[in-house]
Amino acid sequence: MATQRKIKVVLVDDQPLWREGLRQVITLHDDIEVIREIGQGEEALTLLQELQADVVLLDINLPGLNGLQVTHHLKVNWKNTAVVILTNYDDPDHVIHAIQAGASAFCSKDIQPERLVEVIRVAAQGHYVINGKIFDAEGAQNHIKKMVDKLMGHQIDEHGTSLSSREMEILIYVTRGYSNKEIARTLNISNQTVKNHMTAILRKLKVQDRTQAAMYALRHGWIKLGDTLRHDENKTTFEENS
Repeated sequence: MATQRKIKVVLVDDQPLWREGLRQVITLHDDIEVIREIGQGEEALTLLQELQADVVLLDINLPGLNGLQVTHHLKVNWKNTAVVILTNYDDPDHVIHAIQAGASAFCSKDIQPERLVEVIRVAAQGHYVINGKIFDAEGAQNHIKKMVDKLMGHQIDEHGTSLSSREMEILIYVTRGYSNKEIARTLNISNQTVKNHMTAILRKLKVQDRTQAAMYALRHGWIKLGDTLRHDENKTTFEENS
């Protein structure tokens, strides 16, 4: 009888005691193995290319690059690696941003050990876990859209919104977590041009900042979970958002 392939997990957290606790929980299960522990986001991005993990358990509060930035860069470069965000925060904003960045699951750090093991298994199979419920990609998108609707209170006027093709292109990158500098470099335009387009986008969507613009795009189905970017898919950058 063939031996079942184990789910390869990498732990990324800056607290060694927390990582050790996770390792002890996971090693109780024969179908999952911890192949590496990492304390910083930059180090994770460097090592994961070689490790080829199935699932990364990732703290949202990391020194240097935070968990959301690490998630974004991971999913651009290694789409087959599932990311499970572990955090002390459970507010809707963090959930929405985590799933937008490419996470497969968002869990509180006080999750029961057996439940976390199940989340790892579900994520390894390509599914999503949000608010304790399991979704496929389409279901996850619909759930996030409902969360955005509730968060925004349906206050945005949906009529008369007309973005140019360039503005829509820039908005897609904003939704994926790109900074203005990264967008400018990817599209081969100046940073000031990106800023000008962002000003126009915010005005047309009647929102205050790029986060609200990203939520608007997600709410209206302009951006779908799992969509791949049209440019610069193989890049790895450690640049902070600006």
